[in-house]
Amino acid sequence: MSKLWAGRASGKINEAAESFNASISFDKRLITEDVKGSIAHAAMLGKQGIIPQKDSDMIIEGLAGILDDLSSGALEVDPTAEDVHTFVEQALIARIGDAGKKLHTARSRNDQVALDMKLYARNAAEEIVYSLKTLVAALADKAEEYKGAVMSGYTHLQRAQPVTFGHHLAAYCYMFLRDMDRIKDAIKRLNLSPIGSAALAGTTFPTDRKFEASTLGFDGVVENSMDGVSDRDYVVELSADLALVMTHLSRLSEEIVLWSSFEFGYITLSDDFTTGSSIMPQKKNPDIAELTRGKTGRVYGDLVSILTVLKSLPLAYNKDMQEDKEGFFDAVDTVKACLGVFAPMIEGITAKTERMAQAAKEGYINATDLADYLAKKGVPFREAYKIVGEIVRDATAKGVTLEEIPLEEYKKRSPAFDADLYEEISLETCVAKRTSEGGTAISSVEKQLASIRAKLNKY
Repeated sequence: MSKLWAGRASGKINEAAESFNASISFDKRLITEDVKGSIAHAAMLGKQGIIPQKDSDMIIEGLAGILDDLSSGALEVDPTAEDVHTFVEQALIARIGDAGKKLHTARSRNDQVALDMKLYARNAAEEIVYSLKTLVAALADKAEEYKGAVMSGYTHLQRAQPVTFGHHLAAYCYMFLRDMDRIKDAIKRLNLSPIGSAALAGTTFPTDRKFEASTLGFDGVVENSMDGVSDRDYVVELSADLALVMTHLSRLSEEIVLWSSFEFGYITLSDDFTTGSSIMPQKKNPDIAELTRGKTGRVYGDLVSILTVLKSLPLAYNKDMQEDKEGFFDAVDTVKACLGVFAPMIEGITAKTERMAQAAKEGYINATDLADYLAKKGVPFREAYKIVGEIVRDATAKGVTLEEIPLEEYKKRSPAFDADLYEEISLETCVAKRTSEGGTAISSVEKQLASIRAKLNKY
């Protein structure tokens, strides 16, 4: 297959160098974007009289046929082509003849690939936002189901204060909602068309860049042609957004692994999202959560890779920028795959509410409420804190909970204690009293879930 750049050079290249230089093995993923971009470009060329309208029409018809044949499988990408742009253009010329040679008027592969990548990134980002919406909806439904299920809240992975399982899951809803917002913001910034920037300096032809941009769903055009061909900020930004999605998935994965362990025993995962052991028949492994946690590292690597590629590049286009694709494709694929299994895995979780509640009772997580009880009776909080600390120390030594300590023992510590303390430190009361905005009381969690669903409805 002849090279698009044959002319000044012979078009021949060392075999190993040709293989090293080629990108068709991965940029063939951009073929739909490339054809659609070329259809818009051909339409602009005809509209502006840069090429005859009949040639523009032939080109558009030929490109539409290529898309149809790719979709049906009648046409396959030639693996010997240098890149996807070469393949599409030469397939077009083979179909319609010399008119196909006019398609590349007033553009370069530099602005062409920049266009393809923006179209691909925009579509991929929208798909990921939709997948995140599905995940948040699943988490919100599960939070609704367990909005009253008392469990230990943790700091430093130590039992801290009582919360509900629904409150805990709602926290992840907000994380993923922020991810959705970030990705949508990134789409706004990338949604400017680079086509018409040509190689780097623009073109002498009377093009209509805004027409092409509008045809392809862009909000406008990149205003500087050098920036148009050299900008990959959107790849970095979306890669960072995807890395943060994976951070949140990994944190939730870690909790799922812990919660489903025998030591915690807080949840049971559906058999559809666990595996067994080849030697230990009792095992039920949370492989999906573990794999998601593990795959987070590769998305981080994809982000660092593109940052490193760009860090010392002079303007405008450099061949280094060919390295923007594989890492970004990998990040997109990885996040899509993880989100694709995560939402149904969440749907299949069953909480062991009695085990959660029992573990909460054993952790003295109502100690703060006991100190608050004294403070409300007029005992200075710092003194109340010390009294309760001593009570917890002794209860731990005796192996009893705060609820099991007799009232007379409490009174030895402070005359402020009275029989109403037991109601005050019951876990249900501890949760119910936390009605502050964002708190763990059922009424508060219900407000959070209403807010979450309202935000989802905007997407």
